[in-house]
Amino acid sequence: MIILWLLSIRIKDVSFIDAFWAYGMAIMASVSLLQNEDPGPLAYTIWGLTALWGIRLGTHLLLRWRKDGMDPRYKKILGHAIETQGMSFARAALVRAWALQIPLLFMVCLPAQLGILLADTGPLPAISLVGLVIALIGIGFETIGDMQLKSFKENPANKGKVLDSGLWKYTRHPNYFGDFCTWWGIWLAATPAGWPVWAAAIGPLFLSFTLMKWSGAPLLEKSLKKNRPDYVDYIQRTSGFFPMPPKRSSNT
Repeated sequence: MIILWLLSIRIKDVSFIDAFWAYGMAIMASVSLLQNEDPGPLAYTIWGLTALWGIRLGTHLLLRWRKDGMDPRYKKILGHAIETQGMSFARAALVRAWALQIPLLFMVCLPAQLGILLADTGPLPAISLVGLVIALIGIGFETIGDMQLKSFKENPANKGKVLDSGLWKYTRHPNYFGDFCTWWGIWLAATPAGWPVWAAAIGPLFLSFTLMKWSGAPLLEKSLKKNRPDYVDYIQRTSGFFPMPPKRSSNT
């Protein structure tokens, strides 16, 4: 994180932090696997899910950042700190972005780290198979949602419009819902490793709060309501998070 902070100072942009959020999970899971002297099916399952999710999402976010440039959310967050609190860019980037991410990244990834470190070498328990399925559904849901949004944005005819087809017809945030399923699935898969993993539910709990109530959907929707005239109607007919059949539009 410190190395990436120094890089962000050089390029005056912290937006690639989102990509490293995902890559960081895969890195910590891999380090945990290296510390397990005799990993079995459970350890490899948890590592595989975390690495698959992290590498897929991290690469997607990195390529998006390379194409679109600075994320307006971080521009606003850092700009506020610089203008109202007199911070330099370097200090604002450290305090408002990188330093905050260090404990949060570690905490959210706790189920994977502990599950890998404490897993025995026995057969994969039934509850872990259930968690595996939930996590794979989450990864698939998020991947499809990201592909649909990317394809939608690449069509010039869709500029200023709202994507309301595919998975986006059933939830306004299929990518966030995918994250939600992935990390609750990883936590469930890891629970046979012992009580520390049960306590590590704080990770997916915090992630759920972030996605639904803090820096995920709320911030994004605040911006979209300003820039997309049709978004208010989209909100009225489309579930905010969990996939549901769309409601009839208030204008129909």
